[in-house]
Amino acid sequence: MNKTNRHLNSRQALSTLAMVATGLFLTSCSDTKMEPSSEAFSTAADIYSNETAIADTAGIDALMAKRKASWGVKLFATETELLADGNMQAQSGDATAGDTPEETLKERSAYFGDLHVHTAYSFDGYAFGTLATPYDAYRFAQGEAIKNPAGFDMQLTRPMDFYAVTDHAMFMGLAQAAADTSTTFSKKAFSEPYNGLNAPENYGTDIYSSFKRMMTFSSFMSNAVSQITSGELDREEVLGVVRSAWADTIDAADLFNDPGQFTTFAAYEYSSSSVDAGNLHRNVVFEGSDRLPREPFSRYHSVNPEDLWQWMDELRAKGVESLAIPHNSNGSNGQMFKLVDWAGNPLDDDYAEKRLRNEPLVEITQIKGTSETHPILSTRDEWAGFEIMPYRVATAAISEPQGSYVREALRNGLALEQQGLTNPYQFGFIGSSDTHSAASQNKESDFVSKVGLLSSTAEQRGSIPQSGLIGEATYYGSKLLSTVAPTRNGKSMYVKINGEVYANAAGPTFGASGLAAAWAEENTRESLYSAFRRKEVFATSGPRLQLRFFAGYEFDKSMLTSADGIARAYAEGVTMGGALSTSDDQKSPGFIVMASADPEGAPLQRVQIVKGWIDAEGNTHEDVIDVACAGGAQVNAQTNRCPDNGARVDISDCSINAETGSAQLSALWHDPQFDAQQRAFYYARILENPTCRWSTWDANRAGVAPRPDLATTLQERAWSSPIHYLAN
Repeated sequence: MNKTNRHLNSRQALSTLAMVATGLFLTSCSDTKMEPSSEAFSTAADIYSNETAIADTAGIDALMAKRKASWGVKLFATETELLADGNMQAQSGDATAGDTPEETLKERSAYFGDLHVHTAYSFDGYAFGTLATPYDAYRFAQGEAIKNPAGFDMQLTRPMDFYAVTDHAMFMGLAQAAADTSTTFSKKAFSEPYNGLNAPENYGTDIYSSFKRMMTFSSFMSNAVSQITSGELDREEVLGVVRSAWADTIDAADLFNDPGQFTTFAAYEYSSSSVDAGNLHRNVVFEGSDRLPREPFSRYHSVNPEDLWQWMDELRAKGVESLAIPHNSNGSNGQMFKLVDWAGNPLDDDYAEKRLRNEPLVEITQIKGTSETHPILSTRDEWAGFEIMPYRVATAAISEPQGSYVREALRNGLALEQQGLTNPYQFGFIGSSDTHSAASQNKESDFVSKVGLLSSTAEQRGSIPQSGLIGEATYYGSKLLSTVAPTRNGKSMYVKINGEVYANAAGPTFGASGLAAAWAEENTRESLYSAFRRKEVFATSGPRLQLRFFAGYEFDKSMLTSADGIARAYAEGVTMGGALSTSDDQKSPGFIVMASADPEGAPLQRVQIVKGWIDAEGNTHEDVIDVACAGGAQVNAQTNRCPDNGARVDISDCSINAETGSAQLSALWHDPQFDAQQRAFYYARILENPTCRWSTWDANRAGVAPRPDLATTLQERAWSSPIHYLAN
């Protein structure tokens, strides 16, 4: 072997380690209807029967079993001490406080925002090179440009209506304090290895620089835990850093909150997991900021989400109102919506009531995948494979679909009710981004993913191939290293497809998603939070689609076009997030759906209603019914599907034939299979015409063919919160 090749192989070993370390912080997702090519396979379609993935999962499970002793370590005592008494009057323990009675209803508008944003205060965000502060995040949300860690600008085409910085509670601000040599904490022996991590000279985006960055940082969490446990690192000093970062996060939210124009929320992320790396993360959002805890509750207070709910209840008794929003249930390995509690006991009313009180919403879509449903669970839903993430959090281990997806959880909730138990799974839907660069990433054409320096180029994102000898060395070196030094990321960190080497960790399968939307009287904390609580919210995969959904017994078609149609729908029925009781004459309710396309996006192709119900024997069922079609086409009565509207995408330049879609679609629909004795839920889903996926945009800019194992197009969409039909 000559000197050049030895150098290449050495650099490859380093680059592989870099990608392994990067993967410790990441999960991945995939799209549907992809053709396998060479070693590549469609994670949505056949990962659960893929022998390599199954073998990787077994090996990863064995590795994770060895960390069981340190997984649930408790470092900090739970407390509910407040930052200050403030002037805020104690709020009722009733989780629905603040709802607006329908008879005094003001007109409600759709407001769009992001309730899942990380900045430099998150340990992983800082490791990815992010220097943006909560203040920068709010400036970005209001339309200003901020810098990506790689140096280029990131800017929205239009401002957000609301935004919440949700940095990880665990060791919030500690990575930055250790790396920034101007801080007192950076002088600690613990901090020395991390000093200057984000100094200007360390901002390379090449493979070797990525390795150096991630290898330097890979020991941060474990070192912090072990040194706090041993007493080498003073836990009160660590808590001091966390409390300072949390107070600054609150200050930033208050500084930028502008009632009527732009709303911010004090918030953070609780980042727990099961021992087998099942994702149990939640974002905790506070209604106000006058009275807040002095420190956020983290996994180092308890890994048990039930303890988080107890903490929230205790704070609520002190007048501190909040809600928690689970996300990435798709990567939970069946843990997020399981049918036993943390101790393994069957669910009971106390568990259900506590969960309902504290978790009225779920984040159904974001960068790391969509959690609506899975093709394995919804075999008759042709659109079930949208941006699926089939792995457990931060690993290449397969995530069990059962217990991991929202639609199935809604169905399981019906079964619990039929057993005489309270249903804990009656949540509304939002989307958000989970960006780690302070800047939402929900536009396909300029998506740069979520991990700062480590996703700033198309090669890093895996959408175009690695070049030349470096690519070959990277591929073979990674195979060798993953064999001799196994990690939780398996043996496919790089993949060779048709002779080309691509990065194959989480990056290629991230999605440009999503947004939270709320129907509220005004753009204020009080009004938006009330919308969250009553679940009059919907999720989008990125575009600013508008979606209304109502149910009632006296609806007629004139309401779709009349000036007072929406007012009548509110007055005579219930809206998304609500519950409809059986009518006296047990008649079938009408469902009104109204949808508007995003003026900056593609036109609408179809409107659908998703129904779930339970029969007398206790079996749950689901169906997906098209109820409105682009161009006025009629739904086929036998298939319940719209005809092909002729929508096409020119992959070479991502142009579309927009004339095939509609700017608005609406329908009044009655369920032909309605049974007044059957408990059911209904939610609306709207689909755009197909457009290019972000990876296709990357390939076009680079002048190469799209990566063959990734979908070239997708259909952006929105989901309403469910309406529940309550049978007698």
